Amino acid sequence: MKTYIKHHPWEIVEEGFDPHLNKISESIFSLGNGRMGQRANFEEKYSGEMHQGSYVAGVYYPDKTRVGWWKNGYPEYFAKVLNAPSWIGIWIAIGGEELDLATWKVSDFKRVLDMKGGILHRSFNATSPSGKEIKIHSQRFCSMADGEIGAIRYSVMPVNFSGKARITLTVDADVVNKDSNYDEKFWNAVSQEADSGHAIVVAETRKTFFHVATGMMHNLASSKANAKEKYAENTVDVELTQGAEFVIEKFGAVLSSENHPKDKLVARCYEKLKAGREAGFQKLLEAHKGAWGAKWEMCDITIDGDVAAQQGIRFNIFQMLQTYTGDDERLNIGPKGFTGEKYGGSTYWDTEAYCLPFYLGTSDPKVARNLLIYRYKHLPKAIENGQKLGFTGGAAFYPFVTMNGEECHNEWEITFEEIHRTSAMAYAMRDYIDYTGDEAYLSEYGLEVLIGISRFWAQRVNWSSDKKKYVILGVTGPNEYENNVNNNWYTNTLGAWTLEFTLAAIDKVKQQSATRFAEIAKKTSFDEGKETSSWKQIVANMYYPFDENRGVILQQDGFLDKPILTVNDLRPEDRPINQKWSWDRILRSCFIKQADVLQGIYLFEERFDKTTIKKNFDFYEPMTVHESSLSPCVHAILASVIGYKEKAYEMYLRTARLDLDDYNNDTEDGCHITSMAGTWMSVVKGFGGMRVKNGTLHFTPFIPDQWKSYSFRLEFRDRIIKVEVAKDAVTTVLEDGEPIDVFINGSKKTVAKT
Repeated sequence: MKTYIKHHPWEIVEEGFDPHLNKISESIFSLGNGRMGQRANFEEKYSGEMHQGSYVAGVYYPDKTRVGWWKNGYPEYFAKVLNAPSWIGIWIAIGGEELDLATWKVSDFKRVLDMKGGILHRSFNATSPSGKEIKIHSQRFCSMADGEIGAIRYSVMPVNFSGKARITLTVDADVVNKDSNYDEKFWNAVSQEADSGHAIVVAETRKTFFHVATGMMHNLASSKANAKEKYAENTVDVELTQGAEFVIEKFGAVLSSENHPKDKLVARCYEKLKAGREAGFQKLLEAHKGAWGAKWEMCDITIDGDVAAQQGIRFNIFQMLQTYTGDDERLNIGPKGFTGEKYGGSTYWDTEAYCLPFYLGTSDPKVARNLLIYRYKHLPKAIENGQKLGFTGGAAFYPFVTMNGEECHNEWEITFEEIHRTSAMAYAMRDYIDYTGDEAYLSEYGLEVLIGISRFWAQRVNWSSDKKKYVILGVTGPNEYENNVNNNWYTNTLGAWTLEFTLAAIDKVKQQSATRFAEIAKKTSFDEGKETSSWKQIVANMYYPFDENRGVILQQDGFLDKPILTVNDLRPEDRPINQKWSWDRILRSCFIKQADVLQGIYLFEERFDKTTIKKNFDFYEPMTVHESSLSPCVHAILASVIGYKEKAYEMYLRTARLDLDDYNNDTEDGCHITSMAGTWMSVVKGFGGMRVKNGTLHFTPFIPDQWKSYSFRLEFRDRIIKVEVAKDAVTTVLEDGEPIDVFINGSKKTVAKT
């Protein structure tokens, strides 16, 4: 855990430059706008330890899978988000000495991420080896008003001299991915051009043949142009005056063939750059800040009395908003967003299980609907994925990791065994319909997906003549520190529930439109009588492991064969165990990576009384090392349910500040974007106690002792409702829409505009 980030309600602040923390800061101070993004790399050349990273939404490379022993069903490739061409370079040379924070003496270094306006500020003084001192201040943003443009205002001021300086403004496509096999490069040159005032490089991804045009313009006169393969630059010699600020405005544009014809990319990139330069930095900045202001108006959560908690929730919301805007149904939410390349940058079950509630509560319903439609469009690929593993008859097995619907994760214990992920799509449908009331989704899209998923579960179970129950063998549950287990309770629960939900969905669609149901049945070759009969048998006879002596659900068969220890039994030097222990040792231990049984209790809370929730929480949480970013938020919510206020607060801080404080020593690889939605859930569903029951909002709020008050807004069924919780009062205000009934601690209240 690191605590060098200063606490501030609206800013992320780093004071002083520590090269050992630089890659962490590059992740934390990242920028994005849903279309493109970049780590907080320096504009200057930097020879120290860093991870250059620029990213373009939807652009990926299918890197060859590397495994020791090939197994039938393995994906052919691992999809990687690509480190894309960079437009941010501004290189400064003073009297032949090139500015480099690794070799120059640096003082008064400060980096600030203004979350309210989406602006990265950086300032420092630097002294060259010969003694020349300069003061630098930069401002940078990726425009939220126009997802294909960004801008930098970069000022240089000589402190103790006057003299010549050379300024080089670059566009560089000769980049590498951090995790490429054999240091392989993934971009081929298409074209590069440079003229006085601008430079544009077009590069093509190998295998997938995406084209990306990356360009820049600037405000400096009489620049010299140079271009070579994958690279273009403008160079300007200027005269600096002691004490006077010299300002560079650089405008960047990134356009992809996903959104433009390949033969139009250069021309459109040039026009985008020209428009940006004509508008100027300040005008672009105002439009960008205005777009951020509109987002914060709806999404902000306020916390009074706890700056660390306030900063944490806003940082998480900020990263969610700049990662995914919901404007393009082809896109989804990568686990690192625009902050790094780890995990391939692909789509995980995190979207449905963690991110969807955030967008349901803070955005127009079409945003969440687009996330569901994304999976509907991948249904044919999910059926293909099932076929590769031997499933038949239209059984749909959604991938653990994907870019285009194909499975592209190559660890067998995940690819083949973490099968619960395919039901995350079904649960997301329930969540969406409950929240929005959009039952038409089932007829339009949902039922086809549910039939495919249910066919998978019907084939994945088998009858145990010993138990006289249906069982599910050889799986990995949410707790990835247990592989190839039998009857993981969460997996069995999700499988049976999916069948049950699909049966109800069939009845609903038949009620809505017998004609539409007949179309779906024909399209999917659905044998209603035969298939639903089988599903009902499985639902009625599923096996669920349970320990009668302790009165707790068992994570899976054989869990109690392990020595039952708690995290307090671990030595500090053994943490985190995924970085200190062998995999063999982890698998033989009882320690839990993330919520597993408790994940299921969270999803199906209505099935359990508080006594049961408490008993299972008390058994499993002490064994949980929370080495998955997805873990703390679920525990914060359940701790809130059972009245463990301090534990709820502890888990909230862990999820809210996971990256800011680098809890798991891995922030340098990128921020944990998809888990950040869990921070929002910790406040709204945890402390706020928000639930949707029979189409009605219910709240059972409490306030942590450390807080004076907190507030949040919800967009719910064409209304915007603001909830404010103080020590002695809960206030609900209808800011938009027709009056609506809500329940506060079980009492009905009609909320109307005043």
